[in-house]
Amino acid sequence: MDGSTGNRNNPPSAMSPPPEPSPESLRHVERMINSNHYTSPSRTIYSDRFIPSRSASKFALFDINTPTEGRDDSSSAYTTLLRTALFGPDVAGVVAPVTPEKTNSPSMTLPSRNIFRYKTETRQSMHSLSPFMSDDVVPGVNHSPVKAPRKVPRSPYKVLDAPALQDDFYLNLVDWSSHNVLAVGLGNCVYLWNACSSKVTKLCDLGVDDCVCSVGWAQRGTHLAVGTNNGKVQIWDAARCKKIRSMEGHRLRVGALAWSSSLLSSGGRDKNIYQRDIRTQEDFVSKLSGHKSEVCGLKWSYDNRELASGGNDNRLFVWNQHSTQPVLKYCEHTAAVKAIAWSPHLHGLLASGGGTADRCIRFWNTTTNSHLSCMDTGSQVCNLVWSKNVNELVSTHGYSQNQIIVWRYPTMSKLATLTGHTYRVLYLAISPDGQTIVTGAGDETLRFWNVFPSPKSQNTESEIGALSLGRTTIRAENTVVGKL
Repeated sequence: MDGSTGNRNNPPSAMSPPPEPSPESLRHVERMINSNHYTSPSRTIYSDRFIPSRSASKFALFDINTPTEGRDDSSSAYTTLLRTALFGPDVAGVVAPVTPEKTNSPSMTLPSRNIFRYKTETRQSMHSLSPFMSDDVVPGVNHSPVKAPRKVPRSPYKVLDAPALQDDFYLNLVDWSSHNVLAVGLGNCVYLWNACSSKVTKLCDLGVDDCVCSVGWAQRGTHLAVGTNNGKVQIWDAARCKKIRSMEGHRLRVGALAWSSSLLSSGGRDKNIYQRDIRTQEDFVSKLSGHKSEVCGLKWSYDNRELASGGNDNRLFVWNQHSTQPVLKYCEHTAAVKAIAWSPHLHGLLASGGGTADRCIRFWNTTTNSHLSCMDTGSQVCNLVWSKNVNELVSTHGYSQNQIIVWRYPTMSKLATLTGHTYRVLYLAISPDGQTIVTGAGDETLRFWNVFPSPKSQNTESEIGALSLGRTTIRAENTVVGKL
């Protein structure tokens, strides 16, 4: 190693005294301490510490002196932009606010604009992703307006007369298919109403010795199951108006039906639930026993893995695809459980409603087998259905208010309360697009309501109800629609 290299790289001997700092070194250290962004005219200075620029901070309000020398053009531009974003463009050229020490008045002058504005700015910031929220428009910052609450029309857009629609809490006489066809059981007949053309078709007539107790569309929307008062379950081809088969098993009326692909579940007054595979020749493939009274509510989960059943024994049971005994039992309701709805948004979330002596909507997590919450509605809960477009649900009620309520979940705040029926709102179905519901009552009317937004625009009111506001009879001689 040559001597010149060793003199540059080797540290000085421990025995030699440290050299005196030169005036140039002292000035260099002073510049690094007193300047935020000092640039040497000869070379770039690197540091292992980041010292932020505090030039825009109002330390004068707190009697704190800060150095103001050594600012270059880039630091001044940054300071101006930061002051504009924080305090508004009208103070961008102000160097420092007026403080009590700089005035001759004994009383304090008006504070600067950013003082006593915390509540206002905090409230605005809840509706914006921007960290800077003020009344002034900051260049380059997008201020989106606060979204107004969604309005639910308080009146039905269509009313259909439904003569002989029974006022019986334990029946399920209305269902809406995926092909936009409404099936309604009226007395001993089933009628189909096409929501696109308003055409009414008489599907079947059971005769004077029988009557319709339940209807249920298959998921494909081509076949309709009909439960009868004599305990039979019939399968009809809706397009051809032809009965495909009739299945037995129940000894009493069949008031509840639920499809799971090719599997049809039926619940009856005989307390039993029968599982029927329409691909096989047998009338049923299994029998589910557990309820102590009439089965009046049946719903399959969206993944077709769980079946929820409600009965007049105040019980809510959950079954799996292969069980003949309930895998979950909920006994908190104090009246008949007809209203059952699975959430399409969260796996295992189940809602149930109790009758007149209960009046509550309860929520369950079937995955963890836990009771989540309870809402006392003040009246008999007849039906529940969940929106597939938003996390909301609708309930229909009987004694004593006969109302329809739209709820926001999980807060269970009321979005709307709809009235119009003069009898218990015993029947409920939802349109295939998830925006419209139809309700039926013992006042022999079916009412159509726009309650949920479309999946594309949750703030735009649906236009499906703007077509016809007339009153129509769903049952007429020779299946001709008569408009009043």
